[in-house]
Amino acid sequence: MINKCLFPAAGYGTRFLPATKATPKEMLPVLTKPLIQYGVEEALDAGITTMAIVTGRGKRAIEDHFDISYELEHQIKGTSKEPLLDEIRTLISQCTFSYTRQTEMKGLGHAILTGETLIGNEPFAVLLADDLCDNAILKQMVKVYEKYECSIIAIEEIPTSQTDRYGIVAGHLIDNSDDTYRVTDMVEKPAPDEAPSNMAIIGRYILTPDIFEILKHTKPGKGGEIQITDALLEQARKGKVIAYKFKGKRFDCGSVEGFVKATNYFFNKGEEQ
Repeated sequence: MINKCLFPAAGYGTRFLPATKATPKEMLPVLTKPLIQYGVEEALDAGITTMAIVTGRGKRAIEDHFDISYELEHQIKGTSKEPLLDEIRTLISQCTFSYTRQTEMKGLGHAILTGETLIGNEPFAVLLADDLCDNAILKQMVKVYEKYECSIIAIEEIPTSQTDRYGIVAGHLIDNSDDTYRVTDMVEKPAPDEAPSNMAIIGRYILTPDIFEILKHTKPGKGGEIQITDALLEQARKGKVIAYKFKGKRFDCGSVEGFVKATNYFFNKGEEQ
């Protein structure tokens, strides 16, 4: 039922300057794979084969990565290096990639709205590549969507002191067996003493297509940006947003600290296998 995954990838990645001055943050490698490749692999594992990527100026490396490099393949053909391209070849052969540009940085909600032309009138996933996850979270969320058929957001409990870094939700538990909540409120980056809970939205969503029309009429919120949380709150008021406390491990690779933790984790995991 979910055939397309939208990747907002137009941001500047300023927390990684100067590394991201000429390199998209989505192309920063954790071990030997760029962040966005981990995301595409997660989407494919969830049965999604159409990848819709919202890019911006200076992001050509993303398009080049998900394309054939004939000169490189010719150079390493028949050598011990050739198998190193097996994973990316699989993605290229099994997935369809389409791109559009976000010409202004007006927030995540605006980035998702920019992707409407690639998505059309159907439910779709959204994956933020700098939230690197280790346990096929989208696959879990697709199952939740099949049960409720409304917008699904992934959440995790965070220290209350960090609520001003995330969108925070409030809701009531509706199924203890799969940790799902019916969302009743949602606030973008509230101060700890104003947060409705400590349940934070992370970079995984499944959205119903009416979100586009809502975003078109959503006024800029915090920071002068169009916030996806404001649009989702309109759906939540109609009981049409489910928060899912995912199973697995997440790394905030939008921060240097999280990026280093992810690198160490995946390195140690590889050593154990």
